[in-house]
Amino acid sequence: MNNRLKVLRAERDWSQQDLADRLGVSRQSVNAIEKGRYDPSLPLAFTISETFELPIEEIFSRD
Repeated sequence: MNNRLKVLRAERDWSQQDLADRLGVSRQSVNAIEKGRYDPSLPLAFTISETFELPIEEIFSRD
């Protein structure tokens, strides 16, 4: 799954740790999601959506 997480995070000037703290996950999890090595669970995807105040479809897309 492709995502815009890194771009959205950079637009807000957040580090991976900043985002991880907001999401309640590890920095390594954020890194893995950004690099496409890990697809977030549905609850985590909703939390990401709420954090960025964007629909899930604007953050994640199929390969």
